[in-house]
Amino acid sequence: MGSDQSAGNAGAELVVLLDQDGEPIGSMPKSQVHGADTPLHQAFSVYVFDPDGRFLVTRRALGKPTWAGTWTNSCCGHPEPGEEVAEAALRRLRQELGLVPTSLDLVLPDFGYRAVSPEGLVEHERCPVYTAVVEADPQPDPDEVVQWRWEEWAAFADLTRASPWAVSPWSVLQVEQLSQDSVPPRVPAQQGA
Repeated sequence: MGSDQSAGNAGAELVVLLDQDGEPIGSMPKSQVHGADTPLHQAFSVYVFDPDGRFLVTRRALGKPTWAGTWTNSCCGHPEPGEEVAEAALRRLRQELGLVPTSLDLVLPDFGYRAVSPEGLVEHERCPVYTAVVEADPQPDPDEVVQWRWEEWAAFADLTRASPWAVSPWSVLQVEQLSQDSVPPRVPAQQGA
């Protein structure tokens, strides 16, 4: 069923393939995994907040193969084979946004979805969702993020309900599931405030 298709792809970014129970069954180069019949694979999403509880919404770079130019959550990615999902989330926050969070919390451990992009490419992911708190503005990689802004969480949640076509499908589904207790995250009062 699953196989390690990394032979001959030295240096390629690999995605962890999963069986229907969420267990790893192999890997495949990221450049080859997304197509019309994308296999289930491991991913993650992160929703970043500042100390005031504002949410970092990002717009996907225009060169992305799926949902280019679409507003979405702060950061997404795929763990490498053998990498813990939380470690991959921290790695991608640094690489994609230049951010090092003061906290990272798992809020939707069992989230998964399947969506077909307007280009006909399929996303099929087991995608645990995290919240993170940062104390700086992002410095995004332009190959990943074309635009960003700090937004009130309620306004973003309203956007996902009123205009779901303007937001990535995974964000629409994730926002629907996130509880009021976990988003925005509780941010401890700053010393001397």
